[in-house]
Amino acid sequence: MPEFAYTARKPDGLRVQGSLEARDRCAAIARIEQEAGVPIQVSEAARSTTQPAQARSAGIASRIPLSQLFLFTEQLAHLLSAGMTLDESLGVLVRRLEAAKLNALVRTLHQALVDGRSLSQAMRDFPGIFSPLYVNMVAAGEVSGALPQILRRLVTHIANIKSLRDRVQQALVYPAALVVVGIGLIVIFMTVMVPQLTKFLKTTGQALPAATRMLINANALLTHYWWAAALAAAGCYGAWKIATRSADGRCAWDRLLWTLPALSRIPRYRFYAQFARTLATLSENGVTLLQSLALLEEISGNEWVRLQMVETRNAVMDGAGLSSALRRQKLFPPLFLDMMAVGEQTGRFAETMSMIADVHERELDKQVQFVSTLVPLVVITVIALLVGLMVYAILSAVFGLTSGLQGRIH
Repeated sequence: MPEFAYTARKPDGLRVQGSLEARDRCAAIARIEQEAGVPIQVSEAARSTTQPAQARSAGIASRIPLSQLFLFTEQLAHLLSAGMTLDESLGVLVRRLEAAKLNALVRTLHQALVDGRSLSQAMRDFPGIFSPLYVNMVAAGEVSGALPQILRRLVTHIANIKSLRDRVQQALVYPAALVVVGIGLIVIFMTVMVPQLTKFLKTTGQALPAATRMLINANALLTHYWWAAALAAAGCYGAWKIATRSADGRCAWDRLLWTLPALSRIPRYRFYAQFARTLATLSENGVTLLQSLALLEEISGNEWVRLQMVETRNAVMDGAGLSSALRRQKLFPPLFLDMMAVGEQTGRFAETMSMIADVHERELDKQVQFVSTLVPLVVITVIALLVGLMVYAILSAVFGLTSGLQGRIH
């Protein structure tokens, strides 16, 4: 019979390592559990399986929706809390989950577990699905024997992040739809109605008002020189891509986006809330501050902010408190840093960061509501102004034509 090397944790928390002979890996896991151990890693001693697992992972989608990641985490947490082993839980999920991409992912994770790899090791093959934060928390749960509790906290964390993202996206759908509809109406008006009006006015031989001539000239530019506008847009996009390809260019662009007076408010408050919520989750699960800061460097998606976070982590490594290190970067608002300092002084850091996240999520909701109210008004006003100018240009020509006819009759 093959020999299996294993790492397990006893009920008293003691971590043990050893080897045993068994018919297959499932039988080895059963023997370890009979001896009152919680298997952490079980692998066949004479077989290397890293490459096959990576090869299998190549055929899985690089990303899945956040809702499916939430479903996987929640279901796995429920099964482990009910007393199932990790091997059994993943087997149940393979049979239960219907989404094709998610099912293929779980099947690959389960096979990697059967081949002797830990769950966190298998998850590292899918960086587009499992973030470093997620993988490290799962690894901590495997080592500590508290994987069900860790997964339940991850469920809460993913739910909070998903709710935050959904609120922002839903609030911006209506303004975006108004912009698209408004642009479509103006294009149709300029390309369909104005040419017909131009043909009619040319047959009259009347002198056209200035507003009407401007409208006709704008229509000519739109219909005959649209390609120039497309080339200009493509040139601007190409120049932007070239400028932001370098690290310095990307950093300068991201800093501009971060400091724009009005447009940056929603991204900034979203970052504040997500930073505080994630830091609270990591602190509750015993992750050290330096490890937490390393994991938090990428959550903003902004290169300039990432560099500020790197400098903050270096300052903390040199002995500075987190709130004072962040205060030097002038990245967070004073209220955020004052509340964080109170949490550091009172020893209730995780609880305080959760409170900070609540405060800034409420502020984010206010900003989203303000933008979702203001943007439609601005869009409607601009569209009404443009349509009004077009109507005025047309009516000016009609009134001029009517006046000319009346003069000829008299």
